[in-house]
Amino acid sequence: MINHPVGRPAQPGPDATSPPTPTPPAADPRPAAPRATGPGGAGPGGAVRAGGAIRPALAPRPARVLVLLAAFVCAACGLVYELELVALGGYLLGDSVTQTSVVLSVMVFAMGVGSLLAKGLTRRPATSFALVEYALSLVGGLSALALYCGWAWLHQPRATLVALIATTVLIGLLIGAEIPLLMTLIQRIRQEHAGRAVADLFAADYVGALIGGLAFPFVLLPALGQVAGALLTGAVNAVAGAAVVLWLFRAEPAPRTRLLLWTGCGLVLALLALAAACTGAIERAARHALYGGPIRFAAQSRYQEIVLTGGADAPPRVPAQRAAPPLELFLDGRLAVCGPDEYRDHEALVRPALAAGPSGRVLVLGGDGLALREVLRHPAVRSVLVVERDAELPALARRDAAFAALTEHSFDDPRVRLVQAEPMGWLRGSAERFDVIVSDLDGEAAGGKYRSLEFFGLAAGRLAPGGRLAVRGGAPDAPAGGLWAAESGLAAAGLSAVAYQAGAPSAEDCGGSGPAAAFLLAARTAPALGLAPDAPAPRSLTVPALRAAEARLAAGRPSPLPPPHTLLGP
Repeated sequence: MINHPVGRPAQPGPDATSPPTPTPPAADPRPAAPRATGPGGAGPGGAVRAGGAIRPALAPRPARVLVLLAAFVCAACGLVYELELVALGGYLLGDSVTQTSVVLSVMVFAMGVGSLLAKGLTRRPATSFALVEYALSLVGGLSALALYCGWAWLHQPRATLVALIATTVLIGLLIGAEIPLLMTLIQRIRQEHAGRAVADLFAADYVGALIGGLAFPFVLLPALGQVAGALLTGAVNAVAGAAVVLWLFRAEPAPRTRLLLWTGCGLVLALLALAAACTGAIERAARHALYGGPIRFAAQSRYQEIVLTGGADAPPRVPAQRAAPPLELFLDGRLAVCGPDEYRDHEALVRPALAAGPSGRVLVLGGDGLALREVLRHPAVRSVLVVERDAELPALARRDAAFAALTEHSFDDPRVRLVQAEPMGWLRGSAERFDVIVSDLDGEAAGGKYRSLEFFGLAAGRLAPGGRLAVRGGAPDAPAGGLWAAESGLAAAGLSAVAYQAGAPSAEDCGGSGPAAAFLLAARTAPALGLAPDAPAPRSLTVPALRAAEARLAAGRPSPLPPPHTLLGP
């Protein structure tokens, strides 16, 4: 609301022509009837006139500070909801770049629409603000739990995407309605120039967004997880709305309306508390429906959801089934390790890299302990450095008996040193040199940065003379180049690579057979595939099989190679 200045009019300059003095209108001889007002500039019965002032429970200055504090809290909660949807979209649907773009663009559009729709709510700004906050508390607080359950039980990625977009639209509409209502409340406490009011309100809003944005990854997510963090944020949102209306602006709503608003606040908090009490049972049921086996371990770390199921000591899935379900590790809902078949991948990734040449100092990127197990089978290895960003994975390899047995307690070996760091950032900041670098990282994760030219260049810089680099290559027939784009990136980093495949996974234990995984072994000079004679013989590899796989892939190698993937490229 723009307030026109009040005071003496500006005096005209000396050359200005004085306009004729208007004749004052004749006074109306009839006496004016007094206008009845209620508290706070209200009309008869206490109703608030449109554009009139509302008498708050405090003096104007502290009342204004409390409204700005409410804006601060609401902005923090709103950004937590936004980041929660971004993270949840990446967890549930993958392709974090796409999910981030969809959530942010839809959210901003919905906020604009919500601001327009809020114009019809400014006649009763305090009551409308309370209702908006109650609705936002429920939708935002329950969004993570509802979307996770839908994803687990419906098994329809498209339906999950539609639900994510619909939730984003609804939250955006409610967040967008907050600013016009808060602006109206500030102006009705004490009318002032609109520019100053907007500056103060937006400052509180942006600082609150900063606090919410920092609290989500550093406090809420590691301490409470997605679901509990969203529920707590919803409760804070409801309390902020109630504090503004039911205490500070309690003169606006009629007594019956005020009672209904109190009841609504209590119901919202009760629903959020009930959801928090039932979260554990709901998550267990959803995970059982999703993974189909007994859950050994489940945690939401700062980086990913980690779920471990099955194992030899787990009960069978059905009474008639004698064999226990296999040990399986899921990261963000995707199968990362299948116990009966994991040795095929990890033997193929590690064994050829340690077959010839110096191998005393080894770097392993990725810390589930399975590639480390294969490295430690080689007696020539004197020290191994493991770099893993998520501390929960190495902790799981030590904590769970079945998973620790699968890794053969590799983290307890005195030759092993563990560093918690993001692998690419660690490579950039380190000056150590290694005889062998094994990258047990998913090349498709994090936008493909672990198969990028930049990653390969940093890894090549950490190789000692005669050192080798082993990486997962991706599918040979991938649309974006896959294996061959990775070979092109290694070549651009100054390394010569050979491609080969592991044995195909079995169909019995891991949900069906599929194409054998492809790998790349790179060095400054073209490496030869082989196996170390002083290490125990692998279960799935032989030298003739490795060289046959190399020849088979070389026959299908495109010429020229596709361009390498880069951090700034497609």
